[in-house]
Amino acid sequence: MAIDYTTSVPGTSSANKTATGTPAPSKTQVDYNSFLKLLVAQMKNQDPTKPMDSTQYVAQLATFSQVEQSVQMNTRLDQILQGSALAQADALIGRTVTSPDGKTSGVVAEVRLFKDGVVAVLTDGKQVVINPGVSIKATPA
Repeated sequence: MAIDYTTSVPGTSSANKTATGTPAPSKTQVDYNSFLKLLVAQMKNQDPTKPMDSTQYVAQLATFSQVEQSVQMNTRLDQILQGSALAQADALIGRTVTSPDGKTSGVVAEVRLFKDGVVAVLTDGKQVVINPGVSIKATPA
């Protein structure tokens, strides 16, 4: 059984990967240290005659905490989706697939998972992108 997990379909950009193949951190993602630096800068630059109300700081911290939890939850959901995709890909191996146009058909020898889809590699080396319209059947013995 050969399952190859790649982050994008061949021919598309893989600029969002590190050298180890793991996704690079998003430039828009703010971590806790960045937030604290912003908070300290805000405190240093506030008007001393009109200090910010402490409840505003608490509200900002609560908002940041919610955003951080949402980011963590999205990461975990991505991991669950990847696991589900792997299980579905494994179920394709040994089955007969037919492309939507009916021109390409054969037994799946290997499945390649990409960020934007699944490609079944047939025993004859042809590839079929698994998308709506693809027929999947049990291979006759």
